[in-house]
Amino acid sequence: MNDEDTGIRRPVGIRRSPALVKAFELAEEAHSDQRRKDGRPYIEHPTQVAQLLDDVGAEEEILVAAVLHDSVEDSELGVDEIRESFGGRVADLVEALTEDSTIESWVDRKEDMRRRVAALGPGAGAIYTADKIVNLREVLKLYAFHGERAGELEKAPTLDHRVEAWNADLAMAVEVGVLDGLCRYFSIELNGLERAREGEI
Repeated sequence: MNDEDTGIRRPVGIRRSPALVKAFELAEEAHSDQRRKDGRPYIEHPTQVAQLLDDVGAEEEILVAAVLHDSVEDSELGVDEIRESFGGRVADLVEALTEDSTIESWVDRKEDMRRRVAALGPGAGAIYTADKIVNLREVLKLYAFHGERAGELEKAPTLDHRVEAWNADLAMAVEVGVLDGLCRYFSIELNGLERAREGEI
């Protein structure tokens, strides 16, 4: 089965394998009725995260988990189903990248996820960091039109809260040994947002 048969919108650069094709199929189904803030199909977000990780040479299980990283949080898909289809490591990675909805405070939810990701080490940290880079790039685009309200559009209480969390995310990524390239990209994007907020760009 090829990408044309499945209808999956996958960049050519992402490695082809049965596991990745299956992951994209499952993610596309999980996010089928969801859209990003700019109206794009939601599946484009995990695709971009996986593409970024593929660009820096991440292994297949990391790419599979990246494709599925929002599926449990945003759909009826369960971690057990992922475990059955892709194995324990992928399931553990996705579970660590799933927010605990029982934690009421946005700040506390982010801190909880950061701790769980760090406990799994650089693999989980790489997916988490790539996700933040893709989100940050989206916020930079939103900022051009909405200014400081861009943080609210990404579900943060304020943009200051969002930036503070991203700085903590970057510190965690460096601490757990996430690939230097990803940390560098993250730092560059954060600096870009800071310059935009200061009116320099």
